[in-house]
Amino acid sequence: MRYAASSLALLSLLPSALAAPAPVAVAVPVAAPAPTPAPSLEDAVVTLEERQLLGGLLNGLDGAVNGVLGDVTRLLGDVNNAVRAQNPAAINSALVRITPVSRPTNVADACARHSKIWASPTGRTDIYGAIATQVAAGLGPLLDNTLLTALNGALPFGENSINNNNPRPRSRIFPKKDVRDAPYSLSEDALRRAIYIPPGFSYGAGSKRPVIMVPGTGAYGGLNFAGNLRKLLTGQWFADPVWLNIPGAMLGDAQINAEYIAYAINYISSISNIRNKENLAIVSWSQGGLDTQWAFKYWPSTRKVVKDFLPVSPDFKGTILANALCLSLGSFGVNPLCPPSVIQQQATSNFVNNLRSLGGDSAYVPTTTFYSGFFDEIVEPQQGTGASAFLLSNTGVTVTNHEVQRVCAGTLGGGFYGHAGVLAHPLTYALIVDALTHDGPGRVERINVGSVCNSLIAPGLDLDDFISTLGSIPIAGTLLLTFPQRSSVEAPLKDYASGYTSY
Repeated sequence: MRYAASSLALLSLLPSALAAPAPVAVAVPVAAPAPTPAPSLEDAVVTLEERQLLGGLLNGLDGAVNGVLGDVTRLLGDVNNAVRAQNPAAINSALVRITPVSRPTNVADACARHSKIWASPTGRTDIYGAIATQVAAGLGPLLDNTLLTALNGALPFGENSINNNNPRPRSRIFPKKDVRDAPYSLSEDALRRAIYIPPGFSYGAGSKRPVIMVPGTGAYGGLNFAGNLRKLLTGQWFADPVWLNIPGAMLGDAQINAEYIAYAINYISSISNIRNKENLAIVSWSQGGLDTQWAFKYWPSTRKVVKDFLPVSPDFKGTILANALCLSLGSFGVNPLCPPSVIQQQATSNFVNNLRSLGGDSAYVPTTTFYSGFFDEIVEPQQGTGASAFLLSNTGVTVTNHEVQRVCAGTLGGGFYGHAGVLAHPLTYALIVDALTHDGPGRVERINVGSVCNSLIAPGLDLDDFISTLGSIPIAGTLLLTFPQRSSVEAPLKDYASGYTSY
């Protein structure tokens, strides 16, 4: 059954103010305020001026100001009308014509613009109107080139290649490494081609730990992590990043996406040196965390070689905002056509419910989660122990969960961060380093919280990196709208999932 929620109910989600308690490694429940009506699609144009976004951006420009403002307002109105008509092609037609009015001058400026778009005064559910505003505010790539490249099938190129020529594994891992592993539906050659091994990869030499980076919905690994965690981890003595570029940018069946992840884990373990074969780490974003958890559950051989799972903005409980991505207008709207994995990420999907049954709501390997309670524009709820990202430890495996505003309360790092922004958050990187250099998950007791949280983004990143990270959302939205495989019903569960009894 598809999940449908009214626009008035979607945003009864924000944490009770930013006056959070003292930093804790595991967040505590947060009482949600009374439901606040989310901005309607009709409000999209008005909010440009209400939030004083473009007014601030246009200060100091020449006489073309009125023309620029008129163009952006008109195009945002076109997006609004196209969403109301549930017309993906028309939405993209408007999005690709939007150009930035100006560029942020520094990280603080970028953060302020981003907050005004998505969280002022509260979160918004008109996803594509917000994406349009974000591009106009200079917080993302020009979508004309992205769309043209996507339509020509050329986006997965270079570091985003889905057709990589990797050597065969050194040990047998296909069709099964462990008798309990689920069967693959793809060939070994197809699974191996999705793994991108950069030229500098050392195969676990010395004390370097191979780190597999798994992208989110509408993303390839190369682009997803280039301006954030990959940049920070490359060249470090304790980490050696590789990444996945899954065909279809994670928009196809999430169960198939999980096959690529399961194979990659055992493959990288196989080709790495003996000292590090059982010392892998996984860094994921968004759906990448959900699908990695699925891989851990149904390919138990993967648990033996992964010592750290580090999911950023994961949706282990799905999201109640999935229908907004699929252009559903509320509980009385007709279910729109949508890519398979977006349907599977709905909070009430069979995929999510199956994953969380029989131990799947708990960590299988030492896990450190990171998420934003104020405000994840893609995954909600995302507050306290009720957060979709919050993973339990009922299996006896240690997990620490970190809502960044709670750990960084009262500091620069305690403000607004969106779904992608957590990738660049200073706490995320500090605790990833902590986890990779210690046994078990990352722990706030081992870092200097005050120092770490007194930055807007992780040291080592700059304004360009931050903008490219935030730009993951507009790119994902564009790819989602152009994905050719669309349905109004969820893909059936694989036989192995239906017959699972726990192990």
